[in-house]
Amino acid sequence: MGRIVDLQEMMAIRSELRHHGQRVVFTNGIFDLLHRGHVEYLQKARAMGDILVVGINTDASVKRLKGEARPLVPLEDRAFILTALECVDYVLPFAEDTPEKVIGALLPDVLVKGADYKLEEIVGHDVVQASGGRVERIPLTSGRATSDLISRILERYSTRNQVRS
Repeated sequence: MGRIVDLQEMMAIRSELRHHGQRVVFTNGIFDLLHRGHVEYLQKARAMGDILVVGINTDASVKRLKGEARPLVPLEDRAFILTALECVDYVLPFAEDTPEKVIGALLPDVLVKGADYKLEEIVGHDVVQASGGRVERIPLTSGRATSDLISRILERYSTRNQVRS
């Protein structure tokens, strides 16, 4: 089971991991309404190294990025769920809109994002590559996105189609 850590604690852990020659993989996201696409993505990211660190946006940063209606699931719950996944070693909440500060501090061996991002759009790609690390883009699972899930829920549970509970 993974652990929720802050940046200071993760930097100390990262130092130890580096000392022991373990490859650290970093990815980030909101992970609201965890679904199959998320899990497959995280499993593929974990396979690229020895330790997977998942940066996760705080509720305030999600609101700035996605609007007042998000997140649907609060940070405490999103982080808890991620730590329960076998492939996740550490969950690191961050309050900024991007993980640039976290990536610069940790200098992961592998930085991972979805293939929907171009290399130059991936925050921290330059810092990671300059430090000898690599950047990987993982193809997303077709039809498995949080926005698709939200749309399906709204469609099925709209007032005119409301199901009795």
